[in-house]
Amino acid sequence: MEFQVDLDIFRGPMDLLLYLVRRHEVEVTDVPIADIAQSFVEHLEVLEHLAIEQVGEFVELASVLLEIKAKALVPRPEENETPIEEVREDLVKRLLEYKQYRDAAVLLEERARQWEERFGRIAPEAAGAGSKPPDAVIGEVHVWDLVGAMTRVLRKRERAKPRQIIHDDTPIETHMKNVESLVREKGRVVFSDLFDDDMPRTRVVGMFLAVLELVKRGTLQAKQAEIFDDIWLSFATAPRSPTEEESLTKNL
Repeated sequence: MEFQVDLDIFRGPMDLLLYLVRRHEVEVTDVPIADIAQSFVEHLEVLEHLAIEQVGEFVELASVLLEIKAKALVPRPEENETPIEEVREDLVKRLLEYKQYRDAAVLLEERARQWEERFGRIAPEAAGAGSKPPDAVIGEVHVWDLVGAMTRVLRKRERAKPRQIIHDDTPIETHMKNVESLVREKGRVVFSDLFDDDMPRTRVVGMFLAVLELVKRGTLQAKQAEIFDDIWLSFATAPRSPTEEESLTKNL
């Protein structure tokens, strides 16, 4: 099964690490490696199912985090090994550098928004196809919040029912239409309610990618009151009824 979805919203392992540090409400220099490593691996499980191109980079950083955690818990005085503090300090240095560039990018994006308020927008056709991918914050929920919610969905399913290998070639566009129909019918939907215990894993992944794509496009918005709370999905603007959509299609 091939999903035609732009997954550049997963900016890279350092972006995930910075998100986890901020979620723990600590300074970058005080990274709680044990907790961060566990959370990082949990998010990695979802990324592996999505088969994104840069998953190897996440695996590499996960191995570094787990190595630091293991050595901190069970120190081994091997002479040839790099001291654990040096490995940790190098990681923190890389994270600080990434944070510096990330904060600068956010500042530039804010200035760009202010500029757009003062000057007219360029037509999408004239903006060029080489524009940068959207920010990793989609709606009022960070993309990593959705990944975290997905890990909880997968674990709940695995506890409820043994894993079964069932292939599902449903196009992602079909999943997107199904999600839109459900949200249109109920007004808003809890993210975890999109999945049930009988869904094949491939369909679960397809539904998740459909949600990401709909939120990224601005069709749906995702909101969460607090960390680990339910993520609610609703239309970003008032949705057209099926009749209105048909009329619009005919007029075109």
